[in-house]
Amino acid sequence: MSFVGRARNSFVAGLILVTPLAVTIFVLQFVFVRLTGILDPVVGATRLTNYTANIEIVAQLLAAVLIAVVITLLGFLASWSLGQRLFGGFERAVGLVPVVRTVYFGVRQVSESLTKRDDRFERVVLVEYPRKGVYRLGFVTSDSPSAFDAVTGEDTVAVFLPHSPNPTAGALVMVAPNQLYEVDMSVSRGLRLVVTTGLTVDEEELPTGVVSD
Repeated sequence: MSFVGRARNSFVAGLILVTPLAVTIFVLQFVFVRLTGILDPVVGATRLTNYTANIEIVAQLLAAVLIAVVITLLGFLASWSLGQRLFGGFERAVGLVPVVRTVYFGVRQVSESLTKRDDRFERVVLVEYPRKGVYRLGFVTSDSPSAFDAVTGEDTVAVFLPHSPNPTAGALVMVAPNQLYEVDMSVSRGLRLVVTTGLTVDEEELPTGVVSD
């Protein structure tokens, strides 16, 4: 092999080694900047730097711990009847605001799907959308309303087609069961696939075929 060929292969090999590290550093830097933007107001409001000898990073770590403790306490409170009534009242108030309720309950549904086994979504499917030959990942949510079936003249199911990487937005389509491609994949796994824009694909998790009536 010529010197140029060896140099090219070595460059490609080095690029393969360096790229994951560079991407990891970029992601960590992005997360750190975002977290700093969240933690700095907490640090300022609680004046934690007064207790950390003005060391900003230590104050930010304490703020992160403080936020984690507050979240844990809220979760603990929500498990009691009093907390359930309080949060229930809060959610009813949120439900009165049109735009806010759409965002709030959409995010909540996705969060529950990621953390609970009894997912709101029934199963993962592929749908040929927006045209034949293009497959889009979707989640079966329920059977379609009878009014829809009366119009289409056949039984259909409601399928949510999430956007990537933001699964709280997407399209709702009504599809006949025989037009769905079943996928041997958990709902949580499917949502992670959407959030990571396909970066966590497993080769063994492939569509198993069109559902038959």
